[in-house]
This record gives sequence, C-alpha cells and structure tokens, in this order.
Amino acid sequence: MATFTLGEVSIEVDEDGFMLEPEEWNEEIAKALATTEAVDFLTEEHWKLVHYLRDYYLKFGIAPMIRKLCKETGFPLKKIYELFPSGPAKGACKVAGLAKPTGCV
Repeated sequence: MATFTLGEVSIEVDEDGFMLEPEEWNEEIAKALATTEAVDFLTEEHWKLVHYLRDYYLKFGIAPMIRKLCKETGFPLKKIYELFPSGPAKGACKVAGLAKPTGCV
C-alpha cells in the first residue's frame, strides 16, 4: 500500500496509483490524480467523462465497457485518448477514483 500526496491531497493508492477507497473521491483528488496522467488541467470535457465514469461505477460497481463509455458520452475513442493519453481504463478511471478495471494492465 502506498500513499499519493500532492499539495493538501493525500490518499492511499495501489501499486498502479488507483485509489484504495473510491468513496473518498472528490474533485480535488481528481485534479491531483490527473497530474499523474499527463493532464494538467481538467476541462469541461474531462469532467463529463469523469462524472459519467463515477456515476456508472456507483450504480453498477464496475467501470463501463469502452463501447458503452463512447456511446453514452458521445466521445469517439480517439477523443478519449486525447483527453486521457493513457486511455480510458488506466487514465480516466484512475482520475475518476475507480478501482483498477478488470483486465487493465
């Protein structure tokens, strides 16, 4: 178990930097985690994706499949990679405070 700290944000993370306690997530934590994914500023488009992931995770307990994520947000996969260069599973889910998605390496 490791601790990620940036400014006043300090959270417990796994070896890949995903939050161990997703219920502690807030937007300040998201901003801090975004810096680990080469995202220095979260735009409205970033927030749309992050909030969709959070809502889906809270409702179903898992991250949505990529196809559903693209369909529901209206973002093509290419756009998601522009927003989160490490991808929807690693980057976007990490910033959204989700547990590491199954199959994510």
